[in-house]
Amino acid sequence: MDSATQTFQHRALPIKLWPPSQSTRLMLVDRMIKNLTTPSIFSRKYGLLSKEEAEEDAKHIEDIAFAAASHHFEKESDGDGSSAVQIYAKESSKLMLEVLKRGPRIKDDGDVISEKATAANETIFDISGGRRAFIEAEEAEELLQSLRKPNSYTKICFSNRSFGLDAARVVEPILLSIKDQLTEVDLSDFIAGRPEEEALKVMNIFSSALEGCVLRYLDLSNNAMGEKGVRAFTSLLRSQKNLEELYLMNDGISEEAARAVCELIPSTEKLRVLQFHNNMTGDEGALAISEIVKHSPALEDFRCSSTRIGSEGGVALAEALGTCSHLKKLDLRDNMFGVEAGVALSKAISAFSDLTEIYLSYLNLEDEGAEALVNSLKDSAPSLEVLEMAGNDVTAKAAATLAACIAAKQFLTKLSLAENELKDEGAIVISKALEVGHSQLTEVDLSTNAIRRAGARVLAQAVVHKPGFKLLNINSNFISDEGIDEVKDIFKNSPDMLGPLDENDPEGEDLDDEAEDDNADNENELESRLKNLEIKQED
Repeated sequence: MDSATQTFQHRALPIKLWPPSQSTRLMLVDRMIKNLTTPSIFSRKYGLLSKEEAEEDAKHIEDIAFAAASHHFEKESDGDGSSAVQIYAKESSKLMLEVLKRGPRIKDDGDVISEKATAANETIFDISGGRRAFIEAEEAEELLQSLRKPNSYTKICFSNRSFGLDAARVVEPILLSIKDQLTEVDLSDFIAGRPEEEALKVMNIFSSALEGCVLRYLDLSNNAMGEKGVRAFTSLLRSQKNLEELYLMNDGISEEAARAVCELIPSTEKLRVLQFHNNMTGDEGALAISEIVKHSPALEDFRCSSTRIGSEGGVALAEALGTCSHLKKLDLRDNMFGVEAGVALSKAISAFSDLTEIYLSYLNLEDEGAEALVNSLKDSAPSLEVLEMAGNDVTAKAAATLAACIAAKQFLTKLSLAENELKDEGAIVISKALEVGHSQLTEVDLSTNAIRRAGARVLAQAVVHKPGFKLLNINSNFISDEGIDEVKDIFKNSPDMLGPLDENDPEGEDLDDEAEDDNADNENELESRLKNLEIKQED
């Protein structure tokens, strides 16, 4: 026991930190439910839990953590309970991470698999933890020992370990012995740093060993494969007819590699998740990906961000996406679509009645493309939660159309219109749309929009009293020092909700337009002219 604890105990009225009150326990459960149902890197990889499942898991986790901490406290009942609290928190965190990595556990018939049954029969074999490392034969033998014994593993994760040729030969007979029971395989980042010739041989060994297994999930991301790498997985890919999730991110998927993927996978009818982020696909590659999308009617989550796709490829993708009526999440950020592809995509959006997240930042949409898209979104996707359209050269001319869409999306939790040219006029119009309702809104980003004092003030007033609001980002604008003080005063009771303002430029000038008089009188006049503006929603 440390000196701080001893000093604390010697007080006249010692405070006991354990056990926690019932309200504290319930608060922890609520926090865990929120963490388990919030999209994250784990949910993208393992699936997102439903609220019902998260509630069950959170209560079970809290019970286990409470029991462990109470048992510890009984052994040191003369203490203040601080160490029990630490165990309570640590155990909760550990178990919650296990649940996130496990993912949803709903069977095909809708019944929930009990936690006890899951614990009794381990289904995930994962060696991705720890530092990235090269794996040779001897270490492979040691790491994979449990796979040689009778087991119930249905998922293997070899990510974050770089397998050499000798290690791959150790793995081969093991994979052959268990492939019939596997449904999920994660081989992301498993040949890092290997010479091309060795890497291709390793991929070929894994592919041949896994040929014929019936997978629902396959992750080959972060392997810089290119066409040669894709074709090294020919045996595995050609045998897959039931894939539900396919990840090929950061894989050097060029035009030729994209064509190879399209050629090799025999069926994508059951595909729900398809992710191609950060590749060098280009327009021609996008045509091949479009063919995959066309034949994926069950698609719910499509990510093709940072893939160097221009107008032609964007139009092709947009037309293909029109067949995906079950789409829930669409991420096309950081491509060179332009207006034409934006307009084409707007025609497909009307089919997305289940859409909850859409990421359309940095697509060169301009006003015309952006207006076409939000006009379509306004009349579809009633449950939209995330709307991102940053960096699209959108001006105040499109603000009313944007605002009409935003006003119609009452389930919106996150809105990003950063790095556009909305200025005060556009910011105030958007603010009016956010004022009414939007009780679930948590984050608004209008940074880098040449916004001045009036726009900043009205934005702050529009969001400050939202019940679950977390962050307003209006950094990198042209807000005067007086305006900064006003905004800070609006958030004086919740300063953490206001993002940093260290890159704001009170002397900022818009060099592309006529010089503006930015004194307070003119800003107040602009706000006065727009204060009665209403966002009309169509029936």
